[in-house]
Order: sequence, then C-alpha cells, then structure tokens
Amino acid sequence: MMNFNRSEEQNMVLESLRRFLDAEVEPAFLEHGEGFIPRDKMQAWVKQFTDYGMIKAPHDEQWGGFGMDWLTHLMVFEEIAYTSLDLATPGFINCVGAEMLSQLASAEMKEKYLADVLNCDKFIALGISEPDVGSDVAAVKTRAVREGDHWVINGEKTWITNGEYSDLLICTCRTGDNEISHILIDREEHGYDVMGIKKLALNGQSTAQIFLSDVRVPVSNTLGEQGQGLKNTMKLFEYARCHMAMWGVATARRALDESIKYSQERSQHGKPIAGHQLIADKLATMATQVDAARLLAYRAITLVESGIRADKECSMAKWYGTEIAVNATRDAVQIHGGNGVTKEFVVERLAREALISPIPDGTTEIQKLLIARCLTGIQAFK
Repeated sequence: MMNFNRSEEQNMVLESLRRFLDAEVEPAFLEHGEGFIPRDKMQAWVKQFTDYGMIKAPHDEQWGGFGMDWLTHLMVFEEIAYTSLDLATPGFINCVGAEMLSQLASAEMKEKYLADVLNCDKFIALGISEPDVGSDVAAVKTRAVREGDHWVINGEKTWITNGEYSDLLICTCRTGDNEISHILIDREEHGYDVMGIKKLALNGQSTAQIFLSDVRVPVSNTLGEQGQGLKNTMKLFEYARCHMAMWGVATARRALDESIKYSQERSQHGKPIAGHQLIADKLATMATQVDAARLLAYRAITLVESGIRADKECSMAKWYGTEIAVNATRDAVQIHGGNGVTKEFVVERLAREALISPIPDGTTEIQKLLIARCLTGIQAFK
C-alpha cells in the first residue's frame, strides 16, 4: 500500500526551501524578467537548490547524492517549479541525466562525470528529438559510424533542454540499420554547435538545436549495451513524464493560489468575487484537480522506483497533470479579468507556460494512445 504522508524530514526540507524561494529567489527572478538567464547565473541558482535535494535527492551518496528517493526529489521539484519553471527545468534534466549515467555508464565515466552532474558543476542535455523525429524515437536519423575505436557522429537534434548550457550531451544515435544506441558526448573534448530556440514562454532557460558534424567520440563513451538505446529511452521517459506531471501540478497550484488571493481581495456587486458561485466553482475544480494530478504523479514515480513497469501510470500522470495546468491557468486568467492578461500579474505568464507542458516527453495524444495500448494490448503504431 502506498503512503504519501510526508515524513518529518521531508517537511523540514520543503518548508525551508519554500522560505528560501519566497524570500530570495522569487524577487530576484522577477527582477531579472523573462529574458535568457546566462549560464553562470543559472548555475549559481541551481547549485543552491542542490542543498535542498534538487538533482541529488534520489542519487547514491557515493557520488555526492543524498541517497533518498525520487518521491522526495519530485516534492522539491514542485516547490521550485511553483516559483519558476525556468529555474526548475535545468535541474530536472541533470537529475534524469544523472540517472542514465548511474544506470548505464562505465565505472570510468561515472568517476569522471557523475559527481559534477549532481553538483551542477556540469550541465547535461538529453538529445532525442530531431527536426523530423518527435514521439517516434525509433526513427532517429542522427548516425554514429564506427571507425576503429571511435564513433563519428553526424546529425541534428532539436528542442534540447539545457542545450546552450550543456557540457555533456547524451545523444540518441542510429548505430546500425535497425539499431539505436546512446553515446555520451563531452562538449569540450568532442565539440558540437548549439543555437537557441525562442518560444512562447520559458525563454529564461535554454531550449536549443544541436548540430553534430563529424564529431569523433570514443566507443567507450557508449552508454549501456550497443543497440539498447530504444529500450533505455522508454525507461528514461518514465522519469521524464513524472517530472512533466509535476510541472503541471506546480503551475496549476500557483494559478490556484494566485486566484484565491485575488478573489478574496477583488470585490464586485458588493462582495469579494470569491463569494460568487461561478468563481467558487472554478476554485473548487482547480483545487481538486491539483490534488488528483499530484497523487497520480506520486503513484507513478513510486512504481518506477520500485522497478515495476509503469507505462500506463506515467502516461496518465503526464497527460492529466499537464492538461489540468492548461485548464487552471485559463481559469486563473478569467478570474483576474482584464488584469489577467497584463504583465503585472503572474497568471499571464503561467498561462503561456502551461500551454507548452502537454507537448514535451510525448504529447497528450501520444499518452492516451499508450494508455489504450496498455488497456487493450492493441498497438496504435506499426
């Protein structure tokens, strides 16, 4: 039986983190605005978050982790994302990248890179998507050709979080006609070119294209067994989808809190608008959906950490968490009325950020197809 009651240790960490975020991080982030956050500034912020378990919580103490669990990490991630998704996202990628290194890298690569990734001394990026490849990972075109003891890699990756910051790239490559593998590329040693992508929102952190032209990487930098990349990517998606679910939870929770506060202060027709039934309905719906989405995410990550196959549960958590964020932020803007579309109120930013969330790590439509496959055993894809 799953128990999601917070421990005393978790409560202490989260309460301390919340105070730090409210007192120091939120004012600094708002002062910075939505422009791109330079690498050194982003790194300084993320390194502070590691003291509270961001990146480190679920990882082995041997490499500087806290030896806790993924559920605690998701709780920490929610708090940071509540303040700023721009600041939460780089650490989330480092955490998942560290998991891949921990599970798949050689002892030499772990010794060389893992502690730096956990400490955020190095940023890592995960190179899966390509201009013509999104959800169909098996169709990747980036090719690694073996020449002696090296891979020579050519291709292009896009929508890569942490791209401009990255020191390391876990690149999903075609290493044979019907073979996908993961190869770790060190930007300083092996080199690749990066170009940022401007988006609807979340332009404070880096989303980028990565260009690989005759990049020579030792074969020893292959992560896991050659040809097992597709299987390992599916495992990676389980962790990523739990994070995306909490992305939605944090966004919707912030929208709810902003709406509660505004509806208590704003009066129309002789009373606070919180007293109007249609506003009350929106608040009640938002609150219930936030709790339901959080429980789905907690269940999913607990199953993943237990080693139980959780495709269905992770897909449920991802599509529901991100879609309720879209609904909640839309209602938050409506509750704020004309103020809701101005830059003076945070709900305007939240609504734009929420619109992005149903897309990464498998769209809502893909999640529903995966759930249906788990229920029926019938594959929607060839």
